[in-house]
Amino acid sequence: MAAKKTPAKKTAAKKTAAKPAAPKLKVSASAKDAATKKGEPYVNVTSVEIDPDNVENGAFELDWNDIFVARLVKAGYKGRDDAQIVDQWFQTICRNVLAENYEQWEANQPPEARIIQKRDLGDGRSEVS
Repeated sequence: MAAKKTPAKKTAAKKTAAKPAAPKLKVSASAKDAATKKGEPYVNVTSVEIDPDNVENGAFELDWNDIFVARLVKAGYKGRDDAQIVDQWFQTICRNVLAENYEQWEANQPPEARIIQKRDLGDGRSEVS
């Protein structure tokens, strides 16, 4: 018995709505990467920690690039590693802020508070108050 041929059915292809293209993710370089690419120094405070039991104690976490460290070394900072070099720089910044605030405080004192008294104690020594 011969196989019976059946004509192929014509079916209309279903049109599916084109899926919108997935949005392209823009991956922007971090500020650190951007500065490094430009050959610029970069330093940033990434976090500040405060001791909840004593708010006068805390710590700063810094992030930097190699170019920043190279500039510090060129400026005379020394250390056994990058972290120590950056820490010395940060301490200098803190001292400068403190000195500036003290100078401002001193300038704001009334004139009578700025009177310096000197008393000779003998033997080339003196007391200053």
